[in-house]
Amino acid sequence: MSYDIYFLTRDEGQSWDDVLEAAEAADDDRGPIPTELLEAWQRIVPQARVLLGDVDITEYEQESRDLSHSDTGIDLSVFGDEVSITVPYWHTGDSAATVLSKLIALATLVEKETGLTAYDPQVEMPLTETSPHQAMSIMSSVTTDLRNRYGG
Repeated sequence: MSYDIYFLTRDEGQSWDDVLEAAEAADDDRGPIPTELLEAWQRIVPQARVLLGDVDITEYEQESRDLSHSDTGIDLSVFGDEVSITVPYWHTGDSAATVLSKLIALATLVEKETGLTAYDPQVEMPLTETSPHQAMSIMSSVTTDLRNRYGG
């Protein structure tokens, strides 16, 4: 389980439900990464390294790119034309606040370089409209619940 951020294109007047439905329908139709996303990836990686420090990069031909930060669990993925950030529910309290601030900074960077909008499905709104306290509360409570259920 992870806290997820999706990067989407929303037309004027289009509801977020319609955007998510269209993205789900397109899941079966993945092709190579579009050129503009590959170019954005090349700009994102060095900036992400400044933000996060040591990251692992995985590139699979023209189909996917992945940037992983082992200390936080933050993972930025590009698969075809789908872009997302995930962070596992490992963090509570101050740790959750620190990790989510890095996630938000990375999402802002991805938005700037791709022109896509960061959408937070946990609260069903764009990330810019999600309060950091709200995200931290979700991260902490889910992590605590999982630890209580499964240990750790």
